[in-house]
Amino acid sequence: MAHLDLDLLAWLPISPPERRPIEESRIRINSFLREQNGWVVEGCYTELLVLLKHEATEIIFMDLSVEQCILNAKNRPWEPHKYKTQEAEDANLEMLVSWIREYKLGSDAVSYQSHRNFYDAFQGNKRIYTENQANKH
Repeated sequence: MAHLDLDLLAWLPISPPERRPIEESRIRINSFLREQNGWVVEGCYTELLVLLKHEATEIIFMDLSVEQCILNAKNRPWEPHKYKTQEAEDANLEMLVSWIREYKLGSDAVSYQSHRNFYDAFQGNKRIYTENQANKH
């Protein structure tokens, strides 16, 4: 099963980061879909998720508490495809935690409301998780 991280499609590989034009992301998504029989997409960019909605057979909405999301962020493994070192990733942690704290208050394409609206409108199979599944016994 192929994995596509929308972060890699949403941002240009430059510093400071800059959003990739949506049409360029669309082209990359369509190329990915043509090359894969089965796939999982991870990401929080609703404007990119919308491009996949007719191809998706199921969506999963991680509707965790702010506290659980922050704990997950602090315990996440290093993502070498995004950061050159663990230290570079950790340097971004405070920005990530700030974003998590504001997540349910925002109204943009990476906000809780945008994700909830996408989930509610999706016509295929869908699930919501309100807690980490590894913690369930």
